[in-house]
Amino acid sequence: MVADPPKGDPKGYAAAEPTANGVSALVPLEDSGSAKGGCCGSGDRVRRCLRANLLVLLTVVAVVAGVALGLGVSGAGGALALGPARLEAFAFPGELLLRLLKMIILPLVVCSLIGGAASLDPSALGRLGAWALLFFLVTTVLASALGVGLALALQPGAAFAAINASVGAMGSVEEAPSKEVLDSFLDLVRNIFPSNLVSAAFRSYATSYKERLFNGTQVKVPVGGEVEGMNILGLVVFAIVFGVALRKLGPEGELLIRFFNSFNDATMVLVSWIMWYAPVGILFLVAGKIVEMEDVGMLFASLGKYILCCLLGHAIHGLLVLPLIYFFFTRKNPYRFLWGIMTPLATAFGTSSSSATLPLMMKCVEEKNGVAKHISRFILPIGATVNMDGAALFQCVAAVFIAQLNQRSLDFVKIITILVTATASSVGAAGIPAGGVLTLAIILEAVSLPVHDISLILAVDWLVDRSCTVLNVEGDAFGAGLLQSYVDRTESHSSVPELIQVKSEVPLAAQPVLTEEGSPLLKRCPGPAGAADTCEKESVM
Repeated sequence: MVADPPKGDPKGYAAAEPTANGVSALVPLEDSGSAKGGCCGSGDRVRRCLRANLLVLLTVVAVVAGVALGLGVSGAGGALALGPARLEAFAFPGELLLRLLKMIILPLVVCSLIGGAASLDPSALGRLGAWALLFFLVTTVLASALGVGLALALQPGAAFAAINASVGAMGSVEEAPSKEVLDSFLDLVRNIFPSNLVSAAFRSYATSYKERLFNGTQVKVPVGGEVEGMNILGLVVFAIVFGVALRKLGPEGELLIRFFNSFNDATMVLVSWIMWYAPVGILFLVAGKIVEMEDVGMLFASLGKYILCCLLGHAIHGLLVLPLIYFFFTRKNPYRFLWGIMTPLATAFGTSSSSATLPLMMKCVEEKNGVAKHISRFILPIGATVNMDGAALFQCVAAVFIAQLNQRSLDFVKIITILVTATASSVGAAGIPAGGVLTLAIILEAVSLPVHDISLILAVDWLVDRSCTVLNVEGDAFGAGLLQSYVDRTESHSSVPELIQVKSEVPLAAQPVLTEEGSPLLKRCPGPAGAADTCEKESVM
């Protein structure tokens, strides 16, 4: 049996430790400390706390050490002193982390969504999906409005009309043709329905343009084709539909559902191993990016107000708006929830990719914050694709910044256009580094602003995009927590459970401790009579 936590202190339990019969049990911190007494008990509590949060502390230290190392190498000569070969070797540990995380994105997204969709009955699937999309839409609109409001209040581009000459050469995209708004949304719909699932694993559809002579004039003609980059939106849609189809098969589809669930559990074990390499990779990712910049001080001096506006908006939305929404609906401490996902947040800052952070986020929300597997593995891949609060806020700030830079006035209609276009285009933003910049051109075209000024945005995107990614994945995690609270309330008020697990899953009634539900390092063993109700968990390590 697993000991019940004390009602007064839900935090007072350390990591699970195996008992004599092999069953994991939670060890109360206060009891172990009081048994030893005095200073020894206090030291034991500190050691247990450090051991339980060792990975979080290592990841945060890695970010700080990466910044310090990058600034130190830059002060000693930077990329010019290292040379191309040494610079590539310097950034190699970070590149290895990105490759490891991207390696498991495809099996994780497909298997988790198929298993999640198959484990929900159709009515629950529709309700959960609708609530999740509503939460993502509302938070994205709030982020866009906050970005526009901050940019109009702080005026980041009013005094920088001459910046283009100093930093424009660092990331000019002037020669790239702008993309029409209609073509962007048509590409989004095309990618939802990929023509080839195998190619969707590493290629997506995008429209480009060619100049052709038509009736004596040069006309820009759209030409579609496949480009490098995973079509994760199409894979998400296919996996959900395929999971629903497997559930419709009934008993005939259970074997395949078990296969995908087992595949997903094995992937999560790989994630738990990769997590211990993450601090090393994050350190060199952050340090390598700082070393690559030619003059960090000049960028902060010239575009400091724009950077401040973006980071302040992300901080307000991530530390106030999202936690307030979570607290309003759940009446739980949102900052305790945030502490449980500190490792994925630090990884998001280091990798600058919400898709690469997805495996770590699944593991942490399940084990640290008590979100059920069938909820996290259904909602988080969708959120990583369609929920881009940070990108929407940054795009709104950038659009107003470019308008002020060119001394263009923004009336009410243009502001509403920026809000709507930023909210819609952020859905199709790729979950990769600099994905939000690629869709910023859509907003600028919608309000007739010069696209070539994106070169200024690219000059500091290495920093702002990391903040965007942190906010994106934080919004995904809070969405999963809200849905878990909604499911708990629904089941407490109804005698018929809304979520129906397939036979390979442990029944909800047999799970006394939610925090153990999602651990990939635990396996289930049948009870004495082989009944599902007497299942217990034992460590596979």
